[in-house]
Amino acid sequence: MAKDHSHKSAVEPTGGSTLEVVDVDRKPFYPVAALEPKHVEPHSFDSMTQVVTYLRDKLRDTPLVSPEESAAEVFKMLNRDLTQTERDALFKLLLVKEAHQAGLFPKKPIDMNALSDKLREGAYPYKNRYPNKLYEKELYDLQVELLKLQDWVKRTNSKIIVLFEGRDAAGKGGTIRRFTENLNPRGARTVALSKPTENEAGQWYFQRYCAHLPNPGEICFFDRSWYNRAVVEPVMGFCTPEQTEIFLNEVTGFEQSLIRGGTHIIKFWLAVSQDEQRRRFRERRENPLKRWKLSPVDIASMDRWDDYSKAIRRMFQMTDTAETPWTVIRNEDKRRGRLNAIRVLLQSIPYDNRDMKKVGNIDPLIVGRAGSLFASNGDPLRFDINNEIGNS
Repeated sequence: MAKDHSHKSAVEPTGGSTLEVVDVDRKPFYPVAALEPKHVEPHSFDSMTQVVTYLRDKLRDTPLVSPEESAAEVFKMLNRDLTQTERDALFKLLLVKEAHQAGLFPKKPIDMNALSDKLREGAYPYKNRYPNKLYEKELYDLQVELLKLQDWVKRTNSKIIVLFEGRDAAGKGGTIRRFTENLNPRGARTVALSKPTENEAGQWYFQRYCAHLPNPGEICFFDRSWYNRAVVEPVMGFCTPEQTEIFLNEVTGFEQSLIRGGTHIIKFWLAVSQDEQRRRFRERRENPLKRWKLSPVDIASMDRWDDYSKAIRRMFQMTDTAETPWTVIRNEDKRRGRLNAIRVLLQSIPYDNRDMKKVGNIDPLIVGRAGSLFASNGDPLRFDINNEIGNS
């Protein structure tokens, strides 16, 4: 029978209960030679990071021995290299970590529905982020429903356009990926067009988009769309004011013709606050894996927030219709935003075998109709969409 090399030790935490720590016998990995102190100097153990750094420095670049021998040497080293106060601080941190791992200090549950203290000032309504575990469960259920929707679209030869607009870094691409990641790619496409070519620039504005409209039995997700002409292009000087006005007067007719041809159109505007946009830009700049997302247009847009707000407000007023309404989603918390965007689509299309319990309810604190933001005279009624519509 193989010899059991596991080593058990017990510590007596405050309160009288015994916490047993087991060191499982594994391949030797603890070095010993570096445990001999070269000189004594004060040590501060205010965090586990300091503890780990201290022990790692002592154990680096030395021969390997068994865990039992290394453990004995560690305790010898602690006794001769540290003062009593330093040892107390180190052991306190180690015992607290073990106690947490043993479940003696259960984490305080986070209230995901707690409202922000600044809700009345127009801040994002929720204080805490949506918990990831619940998010993954609900996302799974919603993606199963999306597959039912796709099956219905294929069987009925239906056509669906799901259109995403929003300021830079609003989360359009990530939201679209949660829609599409488990759909059959033969019946679902993402359309993300680059700037128009010289030939396209001379065509009827909608012409280059017509080539990417859904075929019967297909769902198309537009990551930005023809609405570039309403917001980005005029703000950045890529089109004239006259071209924008022509677009705003033509777009509802264009969309109505698609609807008469049997196409369902769902339009999303993902809204973020100016502070959140700047935070996401900083993240893109500092993360090498996301740096490609930060374009010169993104950087230039940071100083044109108010110009964007005016253009967005004008677009909503001209293009939010009964047939093709704008659904505005506050996307500061991407998990909440993604779940609610999927729910809006699933509640909008009468597909077979829809499980409304799995679809769930749309959150009215972060989802609203763009048309409800304005009074009959065009003045803003609500300012809780992160000042998205501007103030003038």
